[in-house]
Amino acid sequence: MTGPRWFSQPYPPEGASAAEGILNQLGRPELDLLTILVRESAQNSWDARVPDSSVSVDYRIDIWTVGPAHTDAWRDLLLAGAPNSDNFPLRETLRLGSIRVLAVSDRGTRGLGGPTRADDAVGPDRDFVSFIRNIGEPRDTALGGGTYGFGKGIFYLLSKPGTVLVHSRCRTPEGSYETRLIGCTLWKSYVAVENHVQRRYTGRHWWGDASGEVIEPLIGQEAEAAAKRLGLKPFGPQETGTTVVVIDPSLDEYQAPAAADYLGETIAWHLWPKMISCDDKPPPMRFSVTCDGIRHAVPDPRSTRPLNLFVAAYEHMRSPEGSDLKCHKPKRHLGRLGLVKRIMPALESTPASRMLGIEDLIHHVCLMRPAELVVTYHAGPKPPSANQGYAGVFRADEEMDDIYAKAEPPTHDAWNPHSLERPESTFVHTTFRRINEALDNLLSLSGMARAGASSVALGAASSLFSGLVGGAWGIGGATAYSKSGSGRTAGSNSSSDAASGRPSPGRSLQSSEPSGRPAIDGREPDDGSRPASAPRRPRVQYIGDPYYDDRGSVSVLVQEFRLPVPGLQRVHIDLAVTLPGTGGRETDPPIGASMPELVGWEDGTGRLHTSDAPVVEGGDESTWRAVVRPAPDTMTEIGIKVEMVNTP
Repeated sequence: MTGPRWFSQPYPPEGASAAEGILNQLGRPELDLLTILVRESAQNSWDARVPDSSVSVDYRIDIWTVGPAHTDAWRDLLLAGAPNSDNFPLRETLRLGSIRVLAVSDRGTRGLGGPTRADDAVGPDRDFVSFIRNIGEPRDTALGGGTYGFGKGIFYLLSKPGTVLVHSRCRTPEGSYETRLIGCTLWKSYVAVENHVQRRYTGRHWWGDASGEVIEPLIGQEAEAAAKRLGLKPFGPQETGTTVVVIDPSLDEYQAPAAADYLGETIAWHLWPKMISCDDKPPPMRFSVTCDGIRHAVPDPRSTRPLNLFVAAYEHMRSPEGSDLKCHKPKRHLGRLGLVKRIMPALESTPASRMLGIEDLIHHVCLMRPAELVVTYHAGPKPPSANQGYAGVFRADEEMDDIYAKAEPPTHDAWNPHSLERPESTFVHTTFRRINEALDNLLSLSGMARAGASSVALGAASSLFSGLVGGAWGIGGATAYSKSGSGRTAGSNSSSDAASGRPSPGRSLQSSEPSGRPAIDGREPDDGSRPASAPRRPRVQYIGDPYYDDRGSVSVLVQEFRLPVPGLQRVHIDLAVTLPGTGGRETDPPIGASMPELVGWEDGTGRLHTSDAPVVEGGDESTWRAVVRPAPDTMTEIGIKVEMVNTP
């Protein structure tokens, strides 16, 4: 063969699709191009997995700048036979000082096999012509993620010159391995003058072996040699898969390293069902992202908030506790639903979560078809507390897959019942109605917060901090305590409990001083009657308000404090709940109800002490943390008490 060259497709007499029409088939999606790239390319990779293989599909995205050792090869190989610059912007891209590329690769997949000519692809094996030649072919993968193959358009949309290289390795019908390399451009249709005659072109171009009547991919050793010159990663001896190289990608407003971070997080939000292992099997897919050879994190959904909540909902959906959603007229099993609700810290949104409309609260149900690729996150009613969240997962029944697939736009990111005829539209409408009914039941609790408390809203916690055996007491996040020889207080807050005369937990209305005179509100008298040699009484100094934190898969309530008085002291926890709609304080749970539990005491080094009443050395600036597992659907009251330990 001669060297690889470009071929520009003229309009044939019978007509053809213009490049603009192909690119417009994605419509005007709400998601950004990088997010669509992740979703569409991962669907392609999943649908191309090797049948009956127990090996995870390896999916990766690499961004890099072509190095000096390969720059000349890119220009020499990819400019041969290229049209003029007005109709082919790749010329200007390759003339710039640097060439940036983004590659999406999968391994453990079939690769693009089958015939390389569209007129020869009459059998079931036609991956190559479906991806490279044809447009709009219906899916041929049962329960696959894709529908009509429009997802490949995202590669061209992401490329500023509309150009990609496709490097693939597949099995032949004879059982051997074959490497293929071809270039493709989708840009704009145009008219060119050739030999004083005008001719129209579709704006589709292919680069490869031009020795025949159509452009063919480079095959075998020629493909491997060209890929090596371009610096593309070679395939292993028995490795199959595909790498799509996007030339000069549009990264929106991101610099390349920031784009890699965004892609890693986007993978986690949109592909987390493929990242988790179940039933002692490896995860279905493995993911990685690099930029200029540096690996960027892809968050683990089991340990990353709030994705861990969706993982819990997924496992609930798969368990016997999950619920079946049904349409009664006409009768049809729609799918399975799992819901979980937790007390949790407020969410810190990220660019990837904001792209999904998820800001500070999790109140969403993840919708998926049987392929278990995220379709979208359906927002339900907001929970009654800023510190409460819920997540759900709905997976469509296999027999309903075609209906939900038809309800999706080309980007597969919604279910639109209005695009269907009855009864199919009824099934989708009913799905959302059944999900909303389940959410209403989940959020049926109501109540009011206890007045006067330093509180986090209902379903989270309010705190009445007391504290002090033999001395000062405090309410509402700080303790009133006295410095030695002073009647001044620090950090004291008022409370409606004190105003109403209602005692707080751990609070002593009167505590005797050595002189026999009573303390007022737990403060030492300031009239000079306290002997200078009298020992200082132990105190608790609260640091800020309580806050929620994640410890593994458990949300906990944390109160930080210090012990300002020197000496060995024993700390105790006093936990209670206030039930919604009542003012009562409960220290003994009703039958079947839960109570707050002490997880432990965390010292300044982060070590957790699980003793109920540890002995602590006071008198320094060390910060301690009381870590409590709150009771659901209650307000949790925390009191920390301290007493001196007598030493012989």
